[in-house]
Amino acid sequence: MEPMPRLNRDAYIAVMRQQVEAMLGQVADAINNAKDGEIIAGSECQVRDLFGTLRQKAYEVGLQMRTDAAEAAFSPSAGRRVPEEAAE
Repeated sequence: MEPMPRLNRDAYIAVMRQQVEAMLGQVADAINNAKDGEIIAGSECQVRDLFGTLRQKAYEVGLQMRTDAAEAAFSPSAGRRVPEEAAE
């Protein structure tokens, strides 16, 4: 079995950079929108959930990009031979 092609690291970082920046904006909003005197209690769970969603998205995007790279490298006709009997 041939090794699976790797994902393009720079392309992955570019895609995820957009995700990270958007999420960090949401973190800032959660902190700013928490009530005075309750900043931690009012934002901690939301921030935790945002980072959890980002972690999941980062992994999913990486897996999909690696799968896409493998599919792009796959030649459906390579290694397949039609038996002579079936060709008739």
